[in-house]
Amino acid sequence: MIHVRTRIERPQDEVISSFRSIPSATIHEAGGRIGFIDPAIKPIAKGMRICGPAFTVQCAPGDNLMPHKALERALPGDVIVASVGGGYGYGYFGGLMAVSAMARKVGGLAIDGCVRDSEEMVRMGFSVFSRGTAIRGTVKGTLGLVNYPVVFGGLMVNPGDLIVGDDDGLVAVPLADVGDVLERSVKRTENEVQKAKALATGVSSVSYNKLDAVFEALGLVEE
Repeated sequence: MIHVRTRIERPQDEVISSFRSIPSATIHEAGGRIGFIDPAIKPIAKGMRICGPAFTVQCAPGDNLMPHKALERALPGDVIVASVGGGYGYGYFGGLMAVSAMARKVGGLAIDGCVRDSEEMVRMGFSVFSRGTAIRGTVKGTLGLVNYPVVFGGLMVNPGDLIVGDDDGLVAVPLADVGDVLERSVKRTENEVQKAKALATGVSSVSYNKLDAVFEALGLVEE
């Protein structure tokens, strides 16, 4: 069995760059409400953002052997996306691993589990999305898989899918759909600018969104 796949397809660099300024919620909505990842997986500090191809890792519960292998094989800009088999209460990734990740220009970590040395990672500017922090140590004794599909935060994520995260949460865009979702995200952003201008004049959102008919159909009664 091949445990580590090193050759994966990734979105084009210009596509990834174009997504960097688009909020995760906009991408989710513009893509047809796709890619929702459990909001329990959050940035460890306000203002953190990740945007890059998923370099997926499957770990055994309480074992962080395979994230070390992923750090060795990931390319600059890749986001390590790690599942931990439901063993959430361990610190799978810490400050020394973050030093290595930054030296190798890894684009960040998204883990369906916990990390430790969080203050240190925040200070060094390494972007991490996790379920929280845990001081409990891991072992390094069980093989897992690198660059296979993983169930991550309730969503199936494939190697090379685009992962975007900000203060609002994480969204995954299937590799095959990144061009279409980017186009729709840009259009949605432009539409929201126009909507904000209209709402800034004082018009109600009910009027602007033509919600009176909806309220009427539902039998809304006002006094």
